[in-house]
Amino acid sequence: MTAYTPPLDEIRFVLHHLVDLEGLGRLPGLESASADLVDHVLEEAGRFAAQELAPLNAPGDRQRARLENGGVRTPDGFKEAYAKFVAGGWHGLQMPEAWGGQGLPWTVATAAWEMWNSANLAFCLCPILTQAGVELLLRHGTEEQRARYLGKLVSGEWSGTMCLTEPQAGSDVGALRTRALPEGDHYRIRGTKIYITYGEHDLTPNTIHMVLARTPDAPPGSKGISLFLIPKLLVNEDGSLGARNDLRCVSLEHKLGIHASPTCVMSFGEEEGAIGYLVGAEQGGMAAMFTMMNNARLAVGLEGLALAERAYQDALAYARERVQGRRRDGGAEAPARIIEHPDVRRMLLTMRSQIEAMRALAYTAAAALDRSLHEPDAARRAAAEGRLALLIPLVKAWCTDLGFEIASSALQVHGGMGYIEETGIAQYLRDARIAMIYEGTNGIQALDLVGRKLRMAEGGLPWALFAELEDDLAALGAAGDEDLRRPLAAALDELEEATRWLQAGHGNDPDAAAAGATPYLRMLATTLGGFLLTRSAARARRIGHPLAKAKLASARFYVSQLLPPAAALRAAVSAGSAPLDAGLD
Repeated sequence: MTAYTPPLDEIRFVLHHLVDLEGLGRLPGLESASADLVDHVLEEAGRFAAQELAPLNAPGDRQRARLENGGVRTPDGFKEAYAKFVAGGWHGLQMPEAWGGQGLPWTVATAAWEMWNSANLAFCLCPILTQAGVELLLRHGTEEQRARYLGKLVSGEWSGTMCLTEPQAGSDVGALRTRALPEGDHYRIRGTKIYITYGEHDLTPNTIHMVLARTPDAPPGSKGISLFLIPKLLVNEDGSLGARNDLRCVSLEHKLGIHASPTCVMSFGEEEGAIGYLVGAEQGGMAAMFTMMNNARLAVGLEGLALAERAYQDALAYARERVQGRRRDGGAEAPARIIEHPDVRRMLLTMRSQIEAMRALAYTAAAALDRSLHEPDAARRAAAEGRLALLIPLVKAWCTDLGFEIASSALQVHGGMGYIEETGIAQYLRDARIAMIYEGTNGIQALDLVGRKLRMAEGGLPWALFAELEDDLAALGAAGDEDLRRPLAAALDELEEATRWLQAGHGNDPDAAAAGATPYLRMLATTLGGFLLTRSAARARRIGHPLAKAKLASARFYVSQLLPPAAALRAAVSAGSAPLDAGLD
């Protein structure tokens, strides 16, 4: 395992030359995001990732979180690193200044979180979940709730969780059984939640659980669900910590990866009932939850990118050092480093170009998020909201799919050494697998894309994007870059035909769109990735950027090697549900 090196040059390029960080800094509320400040933030975030978090990653995986006497102990060093994380103000990087945050753009925070996740995903899962709770309170909490909890959550002094899943429900949240009985100004909650990340731990003195439950006489299904704030320790009127609430961690899940992150089975109300407070309207729990879905899914997609970058760095370093096989040099055979073998170069270039495309996509989505929150012009704000809605399923599903695939390829580059735990590469593969399940499995993301996003704005969201891609094609033609323009034009034609087919509707085959959803998401994301790479290469070349040669090489490799299979997915998209009727019932 090599030391983690923050890819600051790549990150800076995307921020300044692809997503227009300077333009974001001119939006109301983001004026503090000067180029000098952002550069300093990224340098320090990268330093923290490399020096504080990365050294704890492999030891934490080996040691694991453990349940002892009803409490959970995180691996050695985590508590100290978390204290430094909070003391450095990192937890509130993109949070409102009014609540103690830094008020920087989500796009800048996205870059910092990429580096932290690369260094130690298991550590980062705690503050990532807390941020979701902050967003819920900002949008749906009462003034009293915000005053009592937000400052501590924004700073990271307290942590937060999301308690959705139950043993019998899984992704069908509407099937939950947790009950909330009203009692004066609060409720008594009883039920069991599973897969609760950092549901119990020793990093903070208090944990604020956001719990979905059903009130008496609530209608069945997701429409009858309410959201409740349940603190581990009750908070007194003066803000001090009071008695322990009626909740506990009854076990830790034994998982494939993210071993240092405690994934808890939480029991609420085994005795008098856990005290909880309604957040938002009664039976409005799902509506409240959906307000944080874009940010949460962006965060999970970023995990795929981050682990891909980490695995690629190890694979590249190993390929440069490992001598195996022979090559021809002037007619004579000589020992070869494996990076000299064509198939290894193919794997490494595939990883590199996909990571560049993933980063461009994730940061583009983050910039759309910033514009959806801060654009003063209503039409531009609405356009940003639509673009964000379209991109989020791609970021979440495509980046996590590729994160796992790239970790697998990195292991393959290592050969048999990659299969040995001591080399560390296997941890990235194990850790990456969960991201494809988090925040709705990737199949659910695909269904969201074709079932909702393709029909929003009267079906106009993809076509607004395609119009911009047509402009890119025109620019490539004007520059004489036919080797890039032709494959991209062919891929866009196929993508547009697939989109028309999905939007047309198929009354005799109600499952047609669902059957083509996953290949369509892959097709759309891969094609868009190709355009983002060529856009990056063109801009780097135009300004004479030091990365121009590498950007052009990545774009050419991607367009020639990875784009053709994506264009061929149109047949799978439009095949309907008949091929899936294989008698599996």
